[in-house]
Amino acid sequence: MGAEYVDGRRRQWGAERPRPPLPAVERQVSPAATWLGGLAIVLTIVFWLAYLQRTVLTDVLNGGLSDSGFIVQLAAYVLVMTLLTFSALMYLIARQGSLFRARGHQRVPRAELDAHFSTSSKALTVLVPSYREDADIVRSTLLSAALQEYPDLRIVLLLDDPPNPTDPEAIAGLEACRALPSELSTLLREARDRFETGLLRQDVAAANGPVAQAADLRALALDYVWAADWLDFESASCQRLTTTDIFMATQVLGGLANDCRETAAALFCALDERADVPSGLAVQLARRLMWMFSAEISSFERKQFAHLPHDANKAMNINAYLGLMGGSYKIVDTRIGRILRKTDGPADLVVPDTEYILTLDADSVLLREYCLRLVYHLEQPGNERIAVIQTPYSAFRGAPTRLERIAGATTDIQYLVHQGLTYYDATFWVGANAVIRWSALKDIEEISYEDGYQVSRYVQDRTVIEDTESSIDLAAKGWSLFNYPERLTYSATPPDFGSLSVQRARWANGGLLILPKMWKYMRVSRKAGNRVKWSQVFLRVNYMASIAWASFGLVFLIAFPFDDRLLSPLIVAAALPYFAAMAYDLKRVGYKGTDVFRIYAFNLILLPVNLAGTLKSLQQAASKSKIAFARTPKVRNRTSAPALMILGAYLIAVYSFYTLGNDIRYGNVGNAIFASFNGFLTTYAIIAFIGFRASIVDIVLGMVQWVRVPVRTAKPVEAQPAGVGEMDWESVLYFGPGATPSATGARGQGAAVTDRPPRTPDEVPRTGERRSRARTEPSA
Repeated sequence: MGAEYVDGRRRQWGAERPRPPLPAVERQVSPAATWLGGLAIVLTIVFWLAYLQRTVLTDVLNGGLSDSGFIVQLAAYVLVMTLLTFSALMYLIARQGSLFRARGHQRVPRAELDAHFSTSSKALTVLVPSYREDADIVRSTLLSAALQEYPDLRIVLLLDDPPNPTDPEAIAGLEACRALPSELSTLLREARDRFETGLLRQDVAAANGPVAQAADLRALALDYVWAADWLDFESASCQRLTTTDIFMATQVLGGLANDCRETAAALFCALDERADVPSGLAVQLARRLMWMFSAEISSFERKQFAHLPHDANKAMNINAYLGLMGGSYKIVDTRIGRILRKTDGPADLVVPDTEYILTLDADSVLLREYCLRLVYHLEQPGNERIAVIQTPYSAFRGAPTRLERIAGATTDIQYLVHQGLTYYDATFWVGANAVIRWSALKDIEEISYEDGYQVSRYVQDRTVIEDTESSIDLAAKGWSLFNYPERLTYSATPPDFGSLSVQRARWANGGLLILPKMWKYMRVSRKAGNRVKWSQVFLRVNYMASIAWASFGLVFLIAFPFDDRLLSPLIVAAALPYFAAMAYDLKRVGYKGTDVFRIYAFNLILLPVNLAGTLKSLQQAASKSKIAFARTPKVRNRTSAPALMILGAYLIAVYSFYTLGNDIRYGNVGNAIFASFNGFLTTYAIIAFIGFRASIVDIVLGMVQWVRVPVRTAKPVEAQPAGVGEMDWESVLYFGPGATPSATGARGQGAAVTDRPPRTPDEVPRTGERRSRARTEPSA
């Protein structure tokens, strides 16, 4: 692969050159950094209070009361600026907690992990929900999970694609994903068999004496050399078309190979020095190799079964499988399609119960010690009530586009914020990856019945940010959440504005819907005598609602011609600590300090997207309905952005320059500076992050879709089948006398034809059955 091309696209000027990822353990910050962070918090509060004193008290008391229009402007402006300052203050407080945690974290030695898991190995199930994903992306995710050095690991790919697609591309993609578990299991089998034999040898040697013999150590060292060569071969075989591919090849496979080679070198060094190596340590090292290749990989498709929930969101894809855990099932063909029935005898599907569950997005990649370190922390004394532990994901480095680079910068900044939230007991579950106690999910289980079948909800699906709402559910039950202070997982960043707008609109949707549940949790906690810290309340409210008020507030500031008297140097001074701290944080995580202006420009063009997501929340609250999960497109070509989002960005730029002209005409200097700042940065963002040509194409495509009238084809009228009066005996026996298949509800519909396997010639349906099945077919 040439250095100028990644993911089929030429690397843009201003993008990021390939570079190694950030270290897993963050460099400890100096006491001066924490002192400066505290100073930034104090200055923000002092300048805001000074602004209130000068603007509200001085201006109002000195004649402002006689001007009712000015009073209204003053109230609106102060409210908006207070909310924006509050969000800035919450960022400073969260990052301060992150600095404290980075200063105090000490990494657990690997030998302690091995010793712990040699005597305690509770099973872990990895659930990877996937909907129309690229098979190569899913393969990287599954392989990174399979190579976790964890003793008892099950990986289940939860395919949510339509099970019987007709589009050739969809068929090929689904079949490629279906083949992944078998392919990867075959890939790992040779190594697993070899290392099982090696572990048996070390176990026998350990039983014969406390010190490992030279021959056994040499065999163990050669096993590590073999593992390193195997991993190097797989790394060299990896395609390197995307940043995910490069990370998988160099950091997961290559990094694990380096670890194995370094361990082998240490063993050979011990042999050369004729050192006494404890046989127990040799057993631990042999067990580590076997763990690395012993994962069990399978797949499951809920849409193959008519009785499971088919709601179009990731939460219910996970819930459908969780509801089956701990059971054995037979696959039974019924009049509504295939269903799973519990059985105590021979089973077609066995879903084991495990102590821990890891949810992992299909575009995320784990580093090799993720499971070991997180589960080890869960099993330490005092951590029994931690329900969810995670490492907030970081962005892959070497982004080939300017937009992907800045989006990655915001992701890495959010990593710091999430680490700070844990310091104040305000952690939120981030659904891209997390290890969860199965007992905690059972504690928040909600049961309902649809069409006579039980539906268990462990992860809420009322909003598309299901992890945020479930965080409040867990807190209400007395569970806590924890962000592990190491970078052990990475996730893909949308490469273009089209896919980014889908992702960010989803993030903006739902926070307002969850706020009432947060208030209820606080009231119940206070009545029960449990003190809820105000820092926790403020940080959580800001996390859920800041997108909404920041979006409306910024629109208000851009669109409304405020009186120039309202803009004070004091309110600008209150914002400076926030921008200075973010510039410092960007340099800490490997970006430029000046990227703070690019992030501001980036947020300006995302303003229409965030507004759309917020308004969708309000609409959902009014209609009391759920919305389908909007998948972030992960395709090799550019994703078209909604025309309204592009037009919204242009409108911000045009209106800012229009406001600038008016402000210059009337001498409104303060607003003129603000308008020019917004206008030039929005123009820069359109050109740099969307692309002028791409934006015009997306607008034209959107306009074509608006004016195009879909052609409706008349449904063919089927001839009345013979034997109308014949009894449909199968329907009577299955649904009951007087019942019809159409009365079974929407769940049964859509599964009767597509999910049932083809019948043999001896099972040709009777005329009455054809008639019944035709009635239960889903409409176009």
